[in-house]
Amino acid sequence: MRMKGDRRGNDDAPENKGIPKHEGVRYSARVQVAVTCWFKEGVPQVFYCMSENISTTGILLDVPDEKNKNLLEKAIKIRLKFKLEPGLMPEGYETRFKINAILVHSHETEDGRFACGMRFSPSLSRYVYKRRAANLRTLALILLFMLAGVVLLMRTESVIYFRFNRIIYFYSILTAAFLLSRYLFGALYKPVPVNEDFTPGVSIIIPCFNEEVWIQQTILGCIDQDYPLDKLEVIVVDDCSTDNSFEKIEEIVNELLSQDERYLTKGRLHCIRMPENGGKREALSRGVMLAKHDLVVFVDSDSFLEPDAIINLVQPFQDPKMGGVTGRTDVANTYTNSLTKMQSVRYYIAFRVMKAAEAYFDAVTCLSGPISCYKKDLVIRHMDRWLNQRFLGQKATFGDDRAMTNFILKTHRTTYQDTAVCSTIVPNTHRQFLKQQMRWKRSWLRESSYACTFIWRKEPLMALFFYAGFLIPLLAPVVVVYNLIYVPIFHGTVPVTFLVGLFVMAMLMSMAQLFFRRSSTWVYGFVFCFYYEAVLLWQMPIAWVTFSKSTWGTRMTPHDVKAAQKKRKRKAVTYGENLEN
Repeated sequence: MRMKGDRRGNDDAPENKGIPKHEGVRYSARVQVAVTCWFKEGVPQVFYCMSENISTTGILLDVPDEKNKNLLEKAIKIRLKFKLEPGLMPEGYETRFKINAILVHSHETEDGRFACGMRFSPSLSRYVYKRRAANLRTLALILLFMLAGVVLLMRTESVIYFRFNRIIYFYSILTAAFLLSRYLFGALYKPVPVNEDFTPGVSIIIPCFNEEVWIQQTILGCIDQDYPLDKLEVIVVDDCSTDNSFEKIEEIVNELLSQDERYLTKGRLHCIRMPENGGKREALSRGVMLAKHDLVVFVDSDSFLEPDAIINLVQPFQDPKMGGVTGRTDVANTYTNSLTKMQSVRYYIAFRVMKAAEAYFDAVTCLSGPISCYKKDLVIRHMDRWLNQRFLGQKATFGDDRAMTNFILKTHRTTYQDTAVCSTIVPNTHRQFLKQQMRWKRSWLRESSYACTFIWRKEPLMALFFYAGFLIPLLAPVVVVYNLIYVPIFHGTVPVTFLVGLFVMAMLMSMAQLFFRRSSTWVYGFVFCFYYEAVLLWQMPIAWVTFSKSTWGTRMTPHDVKAAQKKRKRKAVTYGENLEN
């Protein structure tokens, strides 16, 4: 918890020099640890114990007796051997460790055991990089270049046969150029480094609707930031939740306010309840009008900020032309099942590659809902249009992040800050996931269509790739039908080039995950590409004809309630007619 002093000790202490602040985050981890102790005289001693929690800089050991505790105190060298299973720490740390450590402190517990705090030397992040990541990154980089070469060779074939089917082969060349450009500019992207003298005032706004499970963790993550206390406030707006969300909000807010002398929460932590459910945009707008600082950060109610997220997120605003910034969103429940692992890869590529490529031109087209920051005066300037946005006669409810991004991007720069990290809960069932994806496709169609009217004024290369990225998903269903149905039936041939191209693109995504993230989930990038072709791709034609719908699908907003009532009435009428017949 962020206190008056630094949340994890003195940053100026010699032992903390060069260690990122987020490395102090601790994770509950009950794993067996083999401890080897060396002494000035005698043979090494080995004993086994369990861990209580772990961070990238240290581990808390549960030592069973005083004898083993004394071994730690007398040892001149200590080595720990343990294995971290997937899910215990962020992606990239699921491996075996054999690492040196130093005893920092110890104390006896109530049950007569000893809690011994150990500091790793080096940290786990440096250990992983040296022992495994360097080789993986080299291999992945080589494979990326090989795959890119294969793609170029295949597209050369498209140029040769262009005259036989201009539309299909033009699409093929366009797709290859677009995807390779994303990886190229994504690799060239660099986040803005932290200038510790630049700490503008920030108001974090959390809109909440029926999120009783996660809202307390979200609030704690926002208040627990390595940021000047007098320049950070948190405003929680409950949009008339029908579950226990507001009670959970009041509980954690009152608990934090009761410890004001320690955490200085009074005056910088507020919660309000909307008189009636007005939707996410209304809740955010209410928070903006209450905000006292010049920058406002929008955080979803199921998103959890890293301790250094805000200090990194605000850095691009040193550019006076910057209007909005988004951070990186990771998946918090990666290891729940195969679907969440697949989404974890997809999220990382979407941010670290796709958004990073757009950030190279200061023109990110979606400042994502889980974490995004805007100049407050710009939000207020566009608030009326944002709140009253309509499309094909229907009020726009979802896609609030893309809509606000468009308003800002039209006159200002927008960017992506890879070092501002949060994590979010993703759907773990296919039904919920597909509903979410349909909603996203509808908002993407609506807001991308609007962006087409002004994006040409931006940097020419950026505009060119934007229009390419808009056309490719729209035409994809037609191209897939042509290659997988028309060609085999009417030409009697297997579309080898298309299938190989799909395989290469899948491998390109997986290798990028391995290169940048160094995660064991990289294989799910391959799985996602085929899942997209088999399932998600076919949502696009449906979105074409239904993108005026205003229901969320994944939660019962007022629009969803009305839609459900109409559906029940239609079923009742149909049932009555069947009885009459």
